Amino acid sequence: MEKVYTPNAPAAIGPYSQAMKVGALLYTSGQIPINPATGEIEAVTIEEQTEQVCKNLAAVLEAAGSSLEKVVKTTCFLADMGDFAAFNGVYATYFTGKPARSCVAVKTLPKNVLVEVEVIAEL
Repeated sequence: MEKVYTPNAPAAIGPYSQAMKVGALLYTSGQIPINPATGEIEAVTIEEQTEQVCKNLAAVLEAAGSSLEKVVKTTCFLADMGDFAAFNGVYATYFTGKPARSCVAVKTLPKNVLVEVEVIAEL
């Protein structure tokens, strides 16, 4: 196993790594819409937050030697399932390979954000 870290994605806000390489796969921690340059949540709408989450995931994947095109599974967490369509609109522009996916609504996400996404990708 190998830990992955990049300053181009938010630092972990708890006792975990941004991602772990295991064999030929990469497992990312859930990314929330923190701007890595400021450490703050600047995005307000579900679309803006999803955009930042996808950029954060892309940075972690790149640091590990993978990419959004190599994602095989995503797990998506929404604070409100009413945001599903708007979330999908942005998500579809990043995950063009249509990986397998689970998407659930949860009661609360860290820092009260609207979206969190984690992925499993090929290396």
